[in-house]
Amino acid sequence: MMPELGKYAGAVLSSYGVTLGLLAGLVALSVWRYGRVKRALTEAEKRAGR
Repeated sequence: MMPELGKYAGAVLSSYGVTLGLLAGLVALSVWRYGRVKRALTEAEKRAGR
């Protein structure tokens, strides 16, 4: 099901690879920041006596 890319195959496939890598990095960063913010919020709520 792969289309014929001809002489541009390397450029197209490497662009797909870079894009997927960047998307994976953004997802990982979002998950990491979520955990950090969640922990900070929990600590702030404990200090506030909730």
